[in-house]
Order: sequence, then C-alpha cells, then structure tokens
Amino acid sequence: MKKKHRASRPRANSHIRIGVDTGGTFTDFIVIFKDRFIAFKTPSTPQSPEQAILAGLARAFDELSDELNPARDASSNAASGPVVEIVHGTTVATNALLERKGARAALVTTAGFEDVIEIGRQARPDLYNLSVTRPAPLIPRELRFGLKERVAPGPDKAVTVIEPLTKREINALARKLKRAEVESIAVSLLFSFANPAHERAVAEALRSLGVPISISSQILPEYREYERTSTVVINAYLAPRVSRYLNELTGGLSRKLARRAANQFRLMQSSGGSISAVVAAREPVRTILSGPAGGVVAATRIAGMAGFSDIITFDMGGTSTDVSLCKNEARTTNEAQIAGLPVAVPVMDIHTVGAGGGSIAYVDAGGALRVGPESAGADPGPACYGFGTRPTVTDANLVLGRFAGMGLLGDEMKLDDARAAKVLDELAYEMSQASARTVTREEAALGVIRVANANMEQALRLVSIERGHDPRRFTLVSFGGAGGLHAAALAGSLRIPRVVIPNYPGAFSALGVLLADVVKDYSRTVMTAVEPSKRIPGAIEKEFIALERQAKIDLREEGFAPSQIRLIRSLAMRYRGQSFEIEIEADVKLDGPDGPDEPDELYGDVIARFHQAHRERYGHADQNRAVEIVSVRLRGVGRVEKPALKRTQSHAQYQPKPQRVAFVWLGERRKQIPVHNREELRPGAAINGPAIIVEYGSTTLAPAGWKVKVDGWKNLALDSVTAEP
Repeated sequence: MKKKHRASRPRANSHIRIGVDTGGTFTDFIVIFKDRFIAFKTPSTPQSPEQAILAGLARAFDELSDELNPARDASSNAASGPVVEIVHGTTVATNALLERKGARAALVTTAGFEDVIEIGRQARPDLYNLSVTRPAPLIPRELRFGLKERVAPGPDKAVTVIEPLTKREINALARKLKRAEVESIAVSLLFSFANPAHERAVAEALRSLGVPISISSQILPEYREYERTSTVVINAYLAPRVSRYLNELTGGLSRKLARRAANQFRLMQSSGGSISAVVAAREPVRTILSGPAGGVVAATRIAGMAGFSDIITFDMGGTSTDVSLCKNEARTTNEAQIAGLPVAVPVMDIHTVGAGGGSIAYVDAGGALRVGPESAGADPGPACYGFGTRPTVTDANLVLGRFAGMGLLGDEMKLDDARAAKVLDELAYEMSQASARTVTREEAALGVIRVANANMEQALRLVSIERGHDPRRFTLVSFGGAGGLHAAALAGSLRIPRVVIPNYPGAFSALGVLLADVVKDYSRTVMTAVEPSKRIPGAIEKEFIALERQAKIDLREEGFAPSQIRLIRSLAMRYRGQSFEIEIEADVKLDGPDGPDEPDELYGDVIARFHQAHRERYGHADQNRAVEIVSVRLRGVGRVEKPALKRTQSHAQYQPKPQRVAFVWLGERRKQIPVHNREELRPGAAINGPAIIVEYGSTTLAPAGWKVKVDGWKNLALDSVTAEP
C-alpha cells in the first residue's frame, strides 16, 4: 500500500506574508511579497478589533495591486495567484482578562477543592501593606462545583483510584450546569496530570451542553493544583470571547480572500511561537502576551545579526511598555502572573507597565503628578489626535516640540497642537494649585515625561538589576511607536552604553510574528529523584519519546515535513525539598540506528548544568545534594520560511545634512536642533546629538552626549559618549 503523500508548506517567496499586531492605539502591518517590504499602521478599533485588520488587508492588496493583477487569470472565475499567509499578534485575550470581560464560566473540581482558586498561595504580593486586597477569582463561589471522585499516587508511582467517578454524579453535575446557564466550563480534578481518565469522562459527558470545555490534563498536565486550576480557569474564561473574535475575523478573511488560491492564518502565542487559529480558539490562555512576544522574537533576531547577543528589549506603544532581558536568546517562564493570576503555560519572560504614549497624566489627591496606568487608547486617543480631553505622554512630547513640527505616520496623521497645549495648560494649573507656585505648560510637559520615564525605568531595573544583571553590559533594543523618544534617556539613567533602534520600529512586533516558527509545547509531571552519584533514570527517556511522538503527529498535520520539524527537550529540575524548579535544556539525540541510546550516555552533564544554573540564579549550588526532576517538557518547532533580511553594503562614514531644524525643549531650555529623515540615511551615516530622526511610525530623539550611526542592517545605533563601558 502506497504511503499517502502530504504536501509540504509552500516556500515564503511563493506567497504573500502579512504580519499583524493589534495594539491599544494602532494596528501594525508588515507585508512581504517577493522583493516588496511594506510597513504601515491603521487606527485600532477596540470594539471590533477585526475591522482594523480587514481595513489594513484591503490597503495591503491595494499596495500590491500592480504585482498581483498579472497573476490573475482573467478568463476564469477560479481563484488564482499566490497563497496569502497571515500571522496575527492579538490583545483580545489580554484585554478580556485585564478588563474582566470574559465568559460566565464554571469550575468543576474534586469535592473539597472548590475554593483552591480563592485560597491560592500564602505569598503576599505587598509585604508591608496591611490593607492589601487580592484579585477576586474569575469564577464566583456559586459556579464552582465539586465531584465526589479521587485518585492518588500509589506504590511505584502507579495511580490508585480512591473514589470512583459515577455516572449518577456526572449526570447531577450536568443538570446543575444547565440550570446555571454557564457559557464555558473548566475541569481541574486532583491528580489528573497523573491519571486523566476522570477528566476525560467528565468532558465527554458534558459535551451535550454545547459550551467550550477546558480540561487541565490537556492544557497543563503538571502538578500544583492551584496554578493548574488557575490556568485552566483563565482558559475557560477567555474561550468564548476569543472564539467569537476568531470566527468573525476568519469569516472576514474568507470573504476578503475568496478569490485567492488559499490562505493560512495563525496566531502568535505568549511563548514566542505561532499556532493555528483552531488551537488558539481552543486554548486562548496561550495568547495572553501574543503581541509583546512578537517584538522580543524580532529583537533577538535583528540584534543577533548586528552582533549584539545580550539585550534588553524596550517596546513602548500607545497603551503600555513591555521589557524583557535576553542573554543570547529570549527567555520563557512557567511562573508568570497576569492581572495577579498565575499562568503556568510557557510565557515569554516579559514585564509590562501601564506607561505608553497614550498614558493619561493627572494630579492625585495628594498633589503628586501621576502618569498612567489609565490610557486614552485609540478612542478617544491623546488630545492631539483631535478627540481626547485629557493630557497624555504624546501630548507632552508634542508640546515640547519633539515631533519636529510633523504629524504621525509620515505626516499622514496631523496633530492638533492647540488641543494638546490646552490640556497641558489645564494640567499645569492643577500642578500650580497643588504646589503653590506657577507651573508653565512646558514645565508640566517635562514633568509628565519624567514621571513616565521613572515608571519605565523601574520596569527596566526589575528585569536587570533586581535579577542580578548589570545593565551596563547590555544593549537596549528600542521599538514601538513611542520608544525612540524615550530610549536614550532611559539608557542614560541605567548607564546602558548603547541603544539600537531597528528598521521599521513602529511595526516591529508585526515583523516578529512573521519571524516566529510554529511552536507546540508539551509537558508531563514525573517527580523522579536523581541521586548525585547516578544518572537520570531511563524512564524519563520513555516519557520524552511519547511526547515527541505526539509532537510529530501534530506538526505533520499542520503541513510540516520531517525535515522542517525540530524537537527541543528540557527538564524542570530542583533540589529535593525546594518549592520551585529551574528548566534545563536536555538537547540530546533522540534515536540511534538501533533505537534509543543508553540513558547514561544521553544525559551525561544535565545534572551538572542544573547545578551551574542554580548557582547563576541564586548564587550557590550543592553538588552533593539530591536533585529531583519535576517535569519533562518538550517544545515542538515547525520551521517556517523567514523573511529575507538583507544587509546593505556600508559606505564610508559620512555626516548627512539635516532636512531642517526644529525648536525642542531639552530639559529646561528650548534649543534649535537638526532634524533628519531616516529614509534618506545610508549605512555609514553618523550624527552627533542632539538631533531628531523622523520616519513613518516612529520618531527618535538623540540627546546631547549621544552619537548616532547607521549600520549595514539599517539599524540606528545610538552610542553614549559619556556612559561607562
């Protein structure tokens, strides 16, 4: 019998690739087709995010009309032309969670454990705050149901059924859920990571209710009932809303792309890889940091090509700022918290603060100037956009002259100077009343910038200094529409000697989602002790082989040939008695010519690497202490064709002539400084600060004491002439 041939994925140069990143203020697009590379923004539509995406796609096809029309067969109604591949970074799940606008969900758990999501852990988020309040659980007490069932580990780690699950119990549960009119169900039974049979039986019995069902043994088959339950509850809470959004978006895409040969649609997930829309609708908890993850992927790739391996990413958009520290590669964590709730699926190690271009400035009850976390967003937006009535960071930058007299988006979007001045005057009056002295408009604007910078500096300190990293040894990679105006000041405060602003910084996260491979994460708790004198048990190898078998099946179903699949093993390890573990990559050969190699040879130095990682993170290690493997984890990667990023031959260093000059407030003084157009700067260009560099989607301010160079990748490299090495 002949093997069924599965077509491999088409090569990138044979189709249109579109990266989309939805932000709070703008939706960003990167469009790549053959040698064309197009970047643009459209205003976000928060009430219906898909509308901004569909509008952007219409613009993309209009821009490519000359190249696409010859490819269409005018004599046929059949679809023709290149395949359209769309990868999307979305904030729908994030916003639904932050704004508590998810579904009416129910939790089904083992009787006696209904309150685990409310009890949580004893750790106090604010140690000295006697009035601290924890976030309310996503599912209220009346929608948490306990089942009389129980399994537990038995001898030799076999699972023992202590109390069987009965059909009578499940049927009674189904009636309660139907009366409660729930929109989604989370199922998290005790020890289901070891024996999922009861969870599967519950899910099967509840299918007739016609609502999404999330079970923990599929979402997160790992121990720690609180984190596991929290994660599956978040998934159930988000599933209906994300599913509706994706249905509306895919329906719109189908209508928009109806005459094209085919289209592929994927979503960026929080771990730095993309997944199909079908998986994202089923497991939306994996998309909570969808957009920011794309920026980190692009930053590590671009910085690596430019020769910078240790970087801190700085992504300042309209609503928030996201920062991440990357040594050689982006880091993921299974210990993230979003809106005060634990999310234990793999998430990029990104820290977010509510400071962006649209962050609102105000004087609090104590007379102090505050900026954020509330944002003007896209509607009404900053005052200078024409509709907002409250001062924002963008308004402050405009009043200080830092947009060099231009509008946004290559001057397509005009800014209302008078409206910005009015709201800053109102803020200055409030500040004057609080301080008993006259505060000018420009002083108020400078105060807004300083407070916003202080908020962002705190985030940068958290991911670097507070974790034992010296920021002076890193390069700050800045992107996002608002990042270039603040990056050098922040770098100066932390003595970071270099700032890199890549090409297309305003749409950089949209580029990142196109650079991301398809990624699927798998895990299984094993709780295996390893004595210092012994190798890792061979049973671990069997667990890996089972996970790899599933990963290969899943990735082949998405069209990846065996040569395009990469499997990355890791072990979650700790010293026996510890509460948290460290993930250690176990990059070993899977199969030898005669089957699996001997475990002793396979794992050799994994334990030694654990000791070293523990020393790096905590400052000490104990070579003689027993080590425990908590979980085996596997990352299945389907390699996609990456956009071709070409290096340009560098010219000899030259001093470009400024396009014009602008009056800008730098500190307490107003100065006349040169303004350059980035599109006119060739590799080799060198500019001494102070200077402003304008481009579509972003503006860069190089203060005095900084020198700007354009490298072969068209990055702006800002070097401090005063920072310590």
